[in-house]
Amino acid sequence: MTGYATIKKTGQMPRLPLSGSIDLTYRCNNNCRHCWLRVSPNGREKHDELSFDEICHIVDDARAMGCRHWSISGGEPMLRPDFPEIFDYITSKSTSYSFNSNGTLITPEIAELLTRKGSKMIALYGATEAVHDHVTRNPGSFRATMRGFQLLKEAGAGFLVQIIPMRDNYHEFPEMVELAKSLSPHYRIGAAWLYLSASGSKEKNAEINTQRLPPEEVINLDNPVPSHEERDQEDHCRGCGSDDSLFARCIEGRRDFHLDPYGNMTFCGFIKDPAMRYSLRTGTFVECWEEFIPSLSGKIRGGEEYRKNCGSCKNRSDCRWCPVYAYLETGRYSAKIPYLCEVASEAKKFKENWRRKHRRYFTIAGITVCVESDLDLDHMGFKEEFNSFIADGPGVDNVTIRHYFDLPDLKEKDLGRELYRKAPWAISRKGDMWFYRGISPDPDDPGLHRIAVFNADHTRASIYSPPRDADRIRDEGWHSLSLFPTDQIWIAPLLADRDAVLMHSAAAIVNGQGLLFVGHSEAGKSTTMTLLKKEAETSRNRSHFEVEILCDDRNIIQHRNGGWYVYGTWSHGDVPDVSGASAPLRAILFLKQDTRNEITPLTDRNEIFRKLLATLIRPMVTTEWWQKEIDILERIVAEVPCFLMHFDRSGAIVPELTRLVRQGS
Repeated sequence: MTGYATIKKTGQMPRLPLSGSIDLTYRCNNNCRHCWLRVSPNGREKHDELSFDEICHIVDDARAMGCRHWSISGGEPMLRPDFPEIFDYITSKSTSYSFNSNGTLITPEIAELLTRKGSKMIALYGATEAVHDHVTRNPGSFRATMRGFQLLKEAGAGFLVQIIPMRDNYHEFPEMVELAKSLSPHYRIGAAWLYLSASGSKEKNAEINTQRLPPEEVINLDNPVPSHEERDQEDHCRGCGSDDSLFARCIEGRRDFHLDPYGNMTFCGFIKDPAMRYSLRTGTFVECWEEFIPSLSGKIRGGEEYRKNCGSCKNRSDCRWCPVYAYLETGRYSAKIPYLCEVASEAKKFKENWRRKHRRYFTIAGITVCVESDLDLDHMGFKEEFNSFIADGPGVDNVTIRHYFDLPDLKEKDLGRELYRKAPWAISRKGDMWFYRGISPDPDDPGLHRIAVFNADHTRASIYSPPRDADRIRDEGWHSLSLFPTDQIWIAPLLADRDAVLMHSAAAIVNGQGLLFVGHSEAGKSTTMTLLKKEAETSRNRSHFEVEILCDDRNIIQHRNGGWYVYGTWSHGDVPDVSGASAPLRAILFLKQDTRNEITPLTDRNEIFRKLLATLIRPMVTTEWWQKEIDILERIVAEVPCFLMHFDRSGAIVPELTRLVRQGS
């Protein structure tokens, strides 16, 4: 069973090689002190490298099986005289690509070639010529790299600067960051800890060891933010199988593969064991993907060494240990790595601190929203209206919002097809991702004011805001969980998948029963809440009347446990009282200000549906969302008693509401 039938039955994508990485050569004109792969530029290995025709054949075979993305790296891939032809062929057969280089061999012609849309990373080893060239052991490499950056800029080829930290350049790290910022809008930190040599050379490994940073600095550079780690628990690179099959889970979840310069293919670029690699010169791509790689699933067992050490370690979930790293360190897949044990201890401390200072939980309509930020939330409070919604930790149904206070450069980013544009939002979708861009109502202002990236079901979001917003939050607190003008734009899609609707309404719990009050602006929703509050205060010593205001402007109706319930939200109007509580929904009352105070039943379902539809909170509407909400509204109309409520400001309507609630008890 393949394709759509497999997805429909199992809920999982079929096992296809969607992404490939290829190292064109391990030769490099630099001789970096930390490098674990490098061979000399004129080494005999160059004669064993795949030819251009062989690479084209492999790319075609991979594409026939579904590969649409390639990562191109080395060594220094531009050492190959046929690099332009290889690059052109691979990228012409892909929908996307990434490319890594040290930048020293860029020519105007290559810079022009690299304008092809894709991700380009150029390595930086120091902020000064002395330090950079000391690391690379290639005099003139700093100047050559700077020339490469300049040529890329002149050609208009966007790129990302990759800072490579180690002991011999770490004293210049702040200056390296500033240099990277001056070269490109984007930079990243390369691997904060270094891998040992693929060759197993004791001399080379000793040198790499001397360049490793102290464990606490590794964590400072590469923060193990818990939300990232928790997502990685589901990733193929985390952990082994249910027994001690070290690669079972890894292979089962992979949709990618790696190809070395000599035509050897496997499932991971760190695998250097010849027994775990398959030669495409003597076999076929299809056979490797469908037979050889799956056969490796149970081939490597951890045994007693793994079970006694990493397999039973209390810090395993905080550790970056992987059997491929163990093999590079010791020649044994099951061995522990003492250096990573120390890094794991530091990671554990970091995550404990993060959970305490950078993460808060809120619950609305049974959905637990986790808000995370690099900002210290101990010193940046949330507005008072959120207090009733605070939760202690994750629930059954969880949503994560991660805040960043730095706007990304979207110049070369494909955000898919734009579906909606009306200030303050332009909304687009690409694949399973939603992109919400904050735009100005001024057509002459093309600036990006905020961008949020949601997954398909709006349960995970990364929200990027300008740095000035962090200062405003310090002064004023969080006015919404998303920092949007209102949170309803992302809450409404969540509710549609949970048998719920968000209504422009007021709501209260009266003697344990939920009442929803519906009407247009100025219809009297806030007035009704004020009347209920006043009656509750005057009868505080009497037991027959208890009121809890849920919200006077936005409320949620949800079907659960066989009935309809009403929930409050924090999006209030004139009455600041809000509550995260819920109650069985006794009735929906449509408001009509009048000189009389009475409640009369409504029986015309078409009229009720139209009235409810007019007060439904609508995000960016899709056909799927719209159909779900219409179905829910039709069920509400059929199952929840609805009334017309005539009332004045005297408070005489309150006894009528009390009787209505009593009748439903």
